[in-house]
Amino acid sequence: MTEAAHSAGLKVMIDLVINHCAMDSALTREHPEWFVLEADGKVANSSCMHNGEKVVWRDLARFNHKHSKDADGLFRYCLRLVEHLLKLGFDGFRCDAAYQMPPSFWRRLIREVKAKRPETCFTAETLGCKLDQTRETARAGFDYVFNSSKWWNLSDCWLLEQYNLLRETTRSISFPESHDTPRLSEELNGNINALKQRYLFSALYSAGVMMPMGFEYGLRKPLHVVKTTPADWEINGTDLSGYIKQVNQIKKSHGIFSEESHTSMLHCHNPNILLLWKAAAKHKDEALLILNKDASYHQEFYTDNFRHFVQSHSPLKDVSPEYPLDYIHEPFHYGLRPGQGIVLVTSRS
Repeated sequence: MTEAAHSAGLKVMIDLVINHCAMDSALTREHPEWFVLEADGKVANSSCMHNGEKVVWRDLARFNHKHSKDADGLFRYCLRLVEHLLKLGFDGFRCDAAYQMPPSFWRRLIREVKAKRPETCFTAETLGCKLDQTRETARAGFDYVFNSSKWWNLSDCWLLEQYNLLRETTRSISFPESHDTPRLSEELNGNINALKQRYLFSALYSAGVMMPMGFEYGLRKPLHVVKTTPADWEINGTDLSGYIKQVNQIKKSHGIFSEESHTSMLHCHNPNILLLWKAAAKHKDEALLILNKDASYHQEFYTDNFRHFVQSHSPLKDVSPEYPLDYIHEPFHYGLRPGQGIVLVTSRS
């Protein structure tokens, strides 16, 4: 399978779940010293906090990476597992609940793996943890962490504050929906303009973007890690694949959208429009995203001079996925369609 993927130009990642194992695994009997134990000596279940309540998985046994009497033996076991998966042809790992494990463990694991296979990609699943936990996990050497742009209202400052605190540590991944969230098409009642808006923002906001299969067709049935089958593929007439391809081409063609660049939300006379400015460090480019937050109605944008928003004196180029302008007039007055985004790029070189 991995050979077929590689021949098609794809790289393959797999979940790396080493913060717990199955409760009925032989490991719980052969190496009880590797696990967190309850007061009665029984192996403890894995758990997490969700909406202020503790959720316990009775079928999972929690490894004791922090205080095991045989921490090196547990580490070596995990390293052998990773090496086995690499031999099977996997190119990277989505590390489940990475923040629940000591950063020192990840630092050692990533260092030893990359010493032999430097191209291996490690992505930390950090959703639901505190910002300082995310930052500490990211510093362990991960190539990517996931950001929280999915839940942003396109207005408040918290997302940009988080982004700028982490961007010099590692890269991050945005997503319009995931296997842990409802389908966006279901949340938005099939609003095509809103689906386009959220994908455009997700793709251009951070270095990485993730799109679950079926998003491009507006599927509404949520993904399930166990129960989803091909029978759940219910085509409903929506097809965003052409639009998504254009957005991905913008990201691929302009380096500023593939790195973590300085990003600011600028003031706009119309509060229904998001004005997002990005300045790349590596590629010496700037970008301006003018996004209609309103996915149901037109919104007006006006400026007498774009130099209010960008530092470069070079010409601006419109690379928008839809309705790109051949020439940027100043003064500039434009009625953005529902959910529409205008993507402008320029060079500082």
